[in-house]
Amino acid sequence: MQQQTSHLLRGLSARHIRFIALGSAIGTGLFYGSAAAIQMAGPAVLLAYLVGGAAVFIVMRALGEMAVRHPVSGSFGSYARHYLGPLAGFITGWTYTFEMIIVCLADVTAFGVYMGLWYPDVPRWIWVLSIICFIGALNLCHVKVFGEMEFWLSLIKVTAIVAMIAAGAGVIFFGFGHHFPATGVENLWSHGGFAPEGFGGIVASLGIVMFAFGGIEIIGITAAEARNPEKVIPRAINTIPLRIILFYVCTLFILMAIFPWSSIGQQGSPFVLIFEGLGLPAAANLLNIIVISATISAINSDIFGAGRMMFGMAQEGMAPKSFLRLARNGVPWMTVVVLAASLLAAVVLNYLIPEQVFVLIASLAAFATLWVWLMILLSHFAMRRSLTAEERREIRFPVPCWPLAPVLTLLFMLLVIGVLGAVAETRMALMAGLVWLALLTAIWFWRVRKQRRPLALEQPE
Repeated sequence: MQQQTSHLLRGLSARHIRFIALGSAIGTGLFYGSAAAIQMAGPAVLLAYLVGGAAVFIVMRALGEMAVRHPVSGSFGSYARHYLGPLAGFITGWTYTFEMIIVCLADVTAFGVYMGLWYPDVPRWIWVLSIICFIGALNLCHVKVFGEMEFWLSLIKVTAIVAMIAAGAGVIFFGFGHHFPATGVENLWSHGGFAPEGFGGIVASLGIVMFAFGGIEIIGITAAEARNPEKVIPRAINTIPLRIILFYVCTLFILMAIFPWSSIGQQGSPFVLIFEGLGLPAAANLLNIIVISATISAINSDIFGAGRMMFGMAQEGMAPKSFLRLARNGVPWMTVVVLAASLLAAVVLNYLIPEQVFVLIASLAAFATLWVWLMILLSHFAMRRSLTAEERREIRFPVPCWPLAPVLTLLFMLLVIGVLGAVAETRMALMAGLVWLALLTAIWFWRVRKQRRPLALEQPE
């Protein structure tokens, strides 16, 4: 491939960006990981999703304010570098890349689980390897092709979720045939109460809940390749509350109203098991196709986001120069190749520990996600301090309830990080995350600090 261009191309429309954000944020965390959160908190997990969703919205509004002002390829990595210092930018950019790789590991693992519904005798690692090759090839296409593919994949899962909510509501109020009477909503409190594990269970579930929202920050990264970012970015971000209520809260409400929360396990997607429980194996197969499409969509978006972040960091001298290599269609092909190769770790993990791999990966991703969101909030505070009174009045997409909402969100993020250390199942992830931060800091002072190229925040061509 020859380097025919020196910058990313603006080929993403408003609908592309909205659905890329859906693709990254609605995937394995909802279709597969929600079962773990339900087991921790019971029906009260709905409160965790509402509170966590509100915090995520404030983070995204803070990112949106910066992205509309400076739509650069490095996004929040560049903002952290510019407003908090080069070390913060280096750690944030690489931690986001780490987050996306870890989330992709979870997604490709879930893909192998879903394929096991049809081919239980085929080793999971074979499916994992096949999907890595497919996604790698897709991300080498022109960004417009990528955007179209992501649009249709996300549209499939959005349509499916809406249809499932409608069908589930029918089961709740009218039943299904003669053998499945209307369930009502009593299951939400009939099995130990609405919060069977108490307040502690709700808090303990926050790690998995926040993992489910991880990846939504890709909206900021798309700004560098968006047409008219000052309009499409705010539109995409302002739909986040509706998406959270519809795709997370309503979906899990339906799920737990139909079946007792204690019966929702992690043997495959909970959504597939609903239709199997209703005696509809054909519908279960159809839904399995849908959750597979959702998983492919999420992996696709995450590889896109991590690749663009690595490209932006390479521009600043914080990543290898080879990551600047662009194909003739404007795609940073070297970053895609490196990311796809790194996902081969999922093949090894699914071969060695197929049963434990998902919980381990999800908790690691939760820590990385929370760190990135903390850096977005801190960068936003620093940006606001750097502005004059006149510049603050001219902000085109200001965060709501400033400064109270960002401060409360910052405290909430610190709480969730504390929860990761307090819960035995996720404590190892917190320790690994702290080691990761220490390692990046050491690399910065040992090698990167003298090689970086200071850049101002400039809009790409």
